[in-house]
Order: sequence, then C-alpha cells, then structure tokens
Amino acid sequence: MAEKPLGFGYQVGAGAIAGVSEILLMYPLDVVKTRVQLQSGKGLAGQDHYTGMMDCFRKIVKNEGFSRLYRGIAAPICMEAPKRATKFAANDSWGLFYRNLFGVPKANQQLSILTGATAGATEAFVVVPFELVKIRMQDRASAGRYTGVMDCVVKTVKMEGPLALYNGLESTLWRHILWNAGYFGCIFQVKSLMPKPAPGNKAQAMGTDFMSGAIGGTVGTILNTPMDVVKSRIQNSPKIAGSVPKYNWAWPGLATVMREEGFAALYKGFLPKVLRLGPGGGVLLVVYTGVMEWFRKMQMTTA
Repeated sequence: MAEKPLGFGYQVGAGAIAGVSEILLMYPLDVVKTRVQLQSGKGLAGQDHYTGMMDCFRKIVKNEGFSRLYRGIAAPICMEAPKRATKFAANDSWGLFYRNLFGVPKANQQLSILTGATAGATEAFVVVPFELVKIRMQDRASAGRYTGVMDCVVKTVKMEGPLALYNGLESTLWRHILWNAGYFGCIFQVKSLMPKPAPGNKAQAMGTDFMSGAIGGTVGTILNTPMDVVKSRIQNSPKIAGSVPKYNWAWPGLATVMREEGFAALYKGFLPKVLRLGPGGGVLLVVYTGVMEWFRKMQMTTA
C-alpha cells in the first residue's frame, strides 16, 4: 500500500527543523566563506586579509571575538522555514509535474536533475532578500554600519529602495539551479547504486540518506561556487544613483573575476563552503527524512 503523501504544512515543519539544525552546526563556515569570497585582489598581509580558511577563522576570533562567527545568523534562521519547505516541496511538486508531462511513471536520473534545477529556481525567489542581508551582515567592512538584521533591512530600503532587497536575483537563480540540480541528481544516483536498506533498518537508511545527501551537497557546491562568489559581491555592492556597480550581472561578473584575479578566484571560499554543504547536505536530508517519518507516524496514530 502506497504511503499517503503529507501536506505542505508538514514539509514546512520538517524543512524548518532540518534547515535550522544544519545552520546551527555549520554557520561559522558560512561566515568564513563569505569573508573570503568578498576579498578581491591579492591584498596586503594584515588583520583584514585572509590567506585561507583557518587564517580567516583565527583572525575573526582574535580580532573580533568568537560571537562574530554567528553574526547575521538571524537572517538565515528566519529564512529556513520558507527556504527548505520550498526546496523539498517544489522538488516534489515539479517532480510530479514532469513525470506527468513526459509520461514517466517513476523518477529517473534526467528527471531528477531537471526537477532539482526547477526547484532551485523556485527557491531562489524566496531566499534573495535574506541572502542579501546575511552577506552585508557578515562583511567585516559593514560591521559598524548595521546594528542588527532589521536595521540592515531598513537602511537598505531607505538608501537604495525596496527593490534593492532583490539585488543579485539573477546570480542567485543560477546558484540555486546549479546546486539543486547537482544535489537532487546525485541523491537519486547514489541511492540507486547503494544497497537498498533492509525494512526496519533505520541505521542503514540513515546512512544511505547521509551519504547520498553529502555527495549531492559536494557536487552541488563544485557546480555553483563560481556563481556564489559573484552573488556575494553583487549583493554586497550598494546601489548608488548615477553609478554602475562593478559587479552587476552574473556572467559579466564571472568574466571580471577571471580577468582580474584568475580562474582560481571563482572558487574562493570553496573549502569552508564544501565542508559546510557536503556534510550539511547529508544532515539536511537525514533530519528532513527523519522528521517527515515522525510526522507520518503521528498522523497514523491520530487517524
């Protein structure tokens, strides 16, 4: 007998719990990733220049205090419920749409990639304002400019207009399309290659979920890091009347980074990013699957 699918409200709850769990574990790596990505050129040695992930960690803690590793965390925490619910709900909904469209009874590798990419594009529209606030809060240069998340929102809207909260939408679309395509495509492929968990073997099922999610998160990170670098720079560039920002659109931004800093600069912040989103992708899938299973059991007992 097929399991009855749970409603959108359950996906919101499970997505929020999974996302917040991942953030609390991995957020300092995101701060380090953003700091390194915003650093353009070779720079001069000193407390404001980071030579790598560990140097960035050390200098943030030494010069700014340990709490700075969690600066701006309110924005992604507020974002998690709509973001993760959108990610998984959109993936499920688009998957059903494409299976019906192409007359395919079950998902396959190609449909998993297409579904993930479309779900990523859907998710991007939800996350852009939160991402912009997070990036500006994480930047060392803006440490004294904003007193908190709401202050950042108010000042951005007041100085640049309400549409400024959607700066970087195009690059965010590319970032999420690439990551979700790699993530969900790999989950499908890895699960098909691994031994199917024995009925009732929760440890084996959890291990399969973690492995497929971690590999998916790693592949997604390899695919989308260049767009993430450009997105960070676009969203950290205030709109000033009469001037054109150096970083404004995704593909021209990629060309600018490559021309001025070389190809390797497109992967700035890759190590902390992959250390976060590799295992983080596994944590996300394990927690989401586990919470949805718990919701399903609760629904059965109250039915």
